[in-house]
Amino acid sequence: MTSPSRSGVFSTAPDRRVDAFTASVDVDRRLYVHDIAGSIAHAQMLADVGLLTGQECCQLVEALTAIQQELADGTLPLRAELEDIHMHIEQALIERLGEVGRKLHTGRSRNDQVSTALRLWIRDALDRVDQRLVALQRALVTRCDRDADIILPAYTHLQRAQPVLAAHYWLAYCEKFERDRQRLADARRRVNACPLGTAAVAGTSLPVDRENVARRLGFETLVANSLDASSDRDFVLEPLFVLAVIACHLSTWAEEWILWSTAEFGFLKLPQQFCTGSSIMPQKVNPDVLELTRGRSARVLGDLQTALVLVKGLPLAYNRDLQEDKRPVFDAFDTVEACLELAEPLVRETELETDVLRSRLDQGYLDATTLMEYLTQRGVAQRRAHHAVGELVRQALEQGVALAELPLAAFQHLDPKVDDTVYAVLGATNAVAAFVSAGSTAPSQVARQVQRWKRQLGLHDD
Repeated sequence: MTSPSRSGVFSTAPDRRVDAFTASVDVDRRLYVHDIAGSIAHAQMLADVGLLTGQECCQLVEALTAIQQELADGTLPLRAELEDIHMHIEQALIERLGEVGRKLHTGRSRNDQVSTALRLWIRDALDRVDQRLVALQRALVTRCDRDADIILPAYTHLQRAQPVLAAHYWLAYCEKFERDRQRLADARRRVNACPLGTAAVAGTSLPVDRENVARRLGFETLVANSLDASSDRDFVLEPLFVLAVIACHLSTWAEEWILWSTAEFGFLKLPQQFCTGSSIMPQKVNPDVLELTRGRSARVLGDLQTALVLVKGLPLAYNRDLQEDKRPVFDAFDTVEACLELAEPLVRETELETDVLRSRLDQGYLDATTLMEYLTQRGVAQRRAHHAVGELVRQALEQGVALAELPLAAFQHLDPKVDDTVYAVLGATNAVAAFVSAGSTAPSQVARQVQRWKRQLGLHDD
């Protein structure tokens, strides 16, 4: 059987190996719902402008609806010689409706047809990812009340730095994922432009109504230039970039929790239903979901790189290379959605080891910076205070004690005006209470941020 795309200019049939080499239906079959939606809108527009009769439009819509159901059921045979899902749908129409089926492609090309279907698919996928990010943010905010009294060590250079409230930690990831949501929304706005009706490259001499189609498909605007419509894959690249950033954020979180779940850290206990065992070591409870989340972020970054390299050498306008854009798109969305699907219950169900955290809070001199700032407030120059507190930390290290266990005389050696109020800023709990700056881990600041997030995410206190 000859593909509908093969015109009378050809005097020979295609080599079977070419059929196999150029076929993409194994990948792009996922676009069938969106391709059919575009075809129905296109048929209705053709009827509105008089290029189809009302009866012909009804026949096409009815047949397209039936074909969609058959594709969903897996009862429509897929054949390599028909190249892609778009040709399969058109050939099925021709077999059922004859000349009426041949009229559907009036005023469009596969170039604008495929671009439309892929934009519609990406638009829906962006919305799904956004919903999963919201679910993850809600899980993070829910943890804030549950872990309200817990203090964690914050790290820089993977060394203990300063104490922070656990809620401050949860909200840090909320902020990252919120930026991801903003990028998704921004990318969606540019994805949501309709190319249908620009035809192959230059437009069409037929009186199509592109605004009509855009309205039916929920597009916000039209792609303004037919050359651009045929060649553009920015609407692929930009979502892939956003997915790559989301994957990096998830990888950071996964790496942190992999470390925190070790005996060396002991900060949290992962739920066993999200872990696996060892084939030889019976005691092992491995954080494989987190490790795969970290590992699969590499795939998403690779998908972005694949798409960038794919388009970097292409001239205007359409080139068959662009057939290869769908595999990285589908893989990146599938991967990020799968990671987010597991991240949300992991965040909800993982338990912080509060006894371990409390017993180790005095390790690492987390209050050193707060002590330095206490001296600064009493008129000691910051660099002098910085050096002096370093000396005190060295003394405490040599004695094997916390800063709060040093005698008052040790502090007065640095500044005779220091009195016993110094002990009010020492220790992790006191250090946290001493913070005042906007965006800090100050309890009042964190409480305001928690309330803001609850309002933003539609969460309410019981």
